[in-house]
Amino acid sequence: MEWGQVLEDPVLKELPYKIELNEDGHIVMSPASNLHGYLQSRLVMELAKKIDDGDILVETSIQTSKNVKVADVCWASSHFIEKFGFETPYPKAPELCIEVRSPSNTEREMSEKIELYLAKGALEVWICDSEGLVRFFCHEGEIAESRVVPGFATNVRV
Repeated sequence: MEWGQVLEDPVLKELPYKIELNEDGHIVMSPASNLHGYLQSRLVMELAKKIDDGDILVETSIQTSKNVKVADVCWASSHFIEKFGFETPYPKAPELCIEVRSPSNTEREMSEKIELYLAKGALEVWICDSEGLVRFFCHEGEIAESRVVPGFATNVRV
């Protein structure tokens, strides 16, 4: 299955959970809890306080080497938006991609998403746990604080 087919399918349009495509084109479903949505909204609000440029996006589809992945929250610079607009899925990752970890997510899944987003051009990937604590990753590995968004550090809770 291709991402365009997912978007066009009337049965899939109203699903109450997030879906992605794995490398074989099969749908992978992740049920989202209210806590998950709350943490997404907190991340958006905190980013809005700290970033003047660009746009904050939610549920952002990105074409990766393992098909389409959907980041929970992203920040895209004005330059990124000028270049790609709201192309779906994005052929390149926005500068910042954030995943809110669900209880069903394995460490392997999270590591893979970090690698996939960085390989597609993200400068940083953040992983937010169920307590609202955020870990930061860049091409060099895990870092103690964000270089993209000053003021975000590992001891800051969203």
